Amino acid sequence: MESQESNDPAAVTPVLMCGGVGTRLWPLSRRSYPKQFTSLFGRESLFQASARRFLGDCFAPPVVITNTEFRFIVTEQLAEIGIKPAIIMIEPEARNTAPATLAVSLFMQELNPDALILVVPADHVLPDMEMFQAAVATGMKPARSGDIVTFAVCPDRPETGYGYMELGEISDRGVVAVKRFVEKPDPAEAEALVASGRFFWNSGLLLFSSQTMADAFEAHASRLVKPVRDALSHATQDMGFLRLAPGPWSQAGNISVDYAVLEQSKRITAVPYTGTWSDLGGWDSVWAESMTDDQGVALTDHAYAIDCQDVLLRSESRHQVLVGLGLRDIIAVAMPDAVLVADKARAQDVKAAVQHLKDIQISQAEEFPREHRPWGYFEHLTRGPGFEVRRITINPGAALTLQSHSHRAEHWVVVAGGARVTADGHGQIVERNQSVFIPPDCRHRLENPGTDRLIIIEVRTGASLEEDDVVRYV
Repeated sequence: MESQESNDPAAVTPVLMCGGVGTRLWPLSRRSYPKQFTSLFGRESLFQASARRFLGDCFAPPVVITNTEFRFIVTEQLAEIGIKPAIIMIEPEARNTAPATLAVSLFMQELNPDALILVVPADHVLPDMEMFQAAVATGMKPARSGDIVTFAVCPDRPETGYGYMELGEISDRGVVAVKRFVEKPDPAEAEALVASGRFFWNSGLLLFSSQTMADAFEAHASRLVKPVRDALSHATQDMGFLRLAPGPWSQAGNISVDYAVLEQSKRITAVPYTGTWSDLGGWDSVWAESMTDDQGVALTDHAYAIDCQDVLLRSESRHQVLVGLGLRDIIAVAMPDAVLVADKARAQDVKAAVQHLKDIQISQAEEFPREHRPWGYFEHLTRGPGFEVRRITINPGAALTLQSHSHRAEHWVVVAGGARVTADGHGQIVERNQSVFIPPDCRHRLENPGTDRLIIIEVRTGASLEEDDVVRYV
C-alpha cells in the first residue's frame, strides 16, 4: 500500500472511528458488516470516502480505531484505495466514543504532545472536500491554543436523529463559542431549535491537541484515565494491529465523549459548516442524500417505480428486481436474505425492529450470508439435510490454515483463478473448471498463488457441517 506522506510535525492526524453497527440502516447494515463498509453512493464505501478526505499536505497518515471483527475489512478497503494507516487500533469491546478518544489522545501524546488530532466517524457524508478542509484549517489555530473544536452544521430541517449545539457570537477567528449541547430532541423541540436560528447540528467531528484532550479527561472524567492508560501501556502488536489490553479496557466506562468531556468543559468552540453533511442515521437520510427525480423518487439498479412519490427503492442484487407501484413516502430495501418496507417517517424505528428480530432469534438481524475472514470471505448459497453449498473468495497470495475435518467431506470446483491445494502432504494446482475432493480426516490447505481473486464453489457433505468440526495445525 502507498500512503500519503507528511513530514510536517504540525500536520493534523485524522482518527477514523469505525466500530459502530449502524442498525438503523438494516438490512444493508448489520453487526457483521455495518454501514461504514458498504457502498451506499457510488463504488467506494463510506469508510473509503472518509479516508480519501484526508489526502493532503496538512494531514498525516490516519489512525483507525475499530474492533477485532472488522480489522481485516479495514485493511482490505484501505489497500484498495492505496492508503496506509499510521496504526490500526483494536478495541477489545465497544465502550462508546470517550474511551476511544482518550486512547488515541494518550497514544499521540507520547509521540508529540502538541499533535493536532481530528476525530471523525467513518460513516458520514461530506462530499465537498475543499470546503471541509477549509473548515479544518479554520479550527487549527484555536485547537493549538487549547480549545476543543467542534464542527457545527447549519440545519436545513427539523431533525430528531441529530444532537444540537447552541452557538454564541462568531469571533474574529472564524469560530464560535458553544453555549450548550442538546441531545436528540422530539419533533416539536426540533422545530423550535431550528426556528430560533441559534442551534446547529452537532456533526460529531472533533479537532484538538493530544495534550488538551488528555487534560480535559483528567479534569472532567478522571475515572476513565487509568483503565485506558493501562489498556494502552499493556497493548500488544498483532500482524500490524495494536490490540488494547482487554482487562483494563473492560473497566473503562461506556460513555460518549460528549457526556464525559464536552458538556463539562468551558473551552469548546465550533466552526460553522455550511456544506453538505449527513451521518446517514436512517434510511430517510439516505433518501435525502440520494439523486431523486422530480417526484422525489430515488432508485438503484434493478429497482423500478410506477406512479410513486418521495420513495427510496433499493435492490442490492442484480438477481432481485424490486418494483414499487403507487407508493408514497415509503422506503423499500431488498437484499437476498431480508427485505425492509417502511414508512419514511418511521425510519428511526428500524433499530427497534432489528431488536425485535434479535429477541426472537432471527439470524438476519445481525448476520449476513457473507462472512469475512483474513484470507477473504465466503457466502452461504444453500443448505439442506447433510449438505451445504458455499462460494469462497480468496484474496491474491492468501491461504487458509492447514486443517482437517472429522465428520464432513468437501468438494471444491474452481470457477475463477487458480488454486494450490495440499492434501495429506501432496500439492497440486487446480485450474478453472477443475475440481478436487477432500475426504474426512484429510489434512488440507487451500491457497491462492495468483494475482487475481480465487473463487471456489464448495459443497460440504456429512454428518456435521458446522465450524466446530475442524482441527487446525500450526
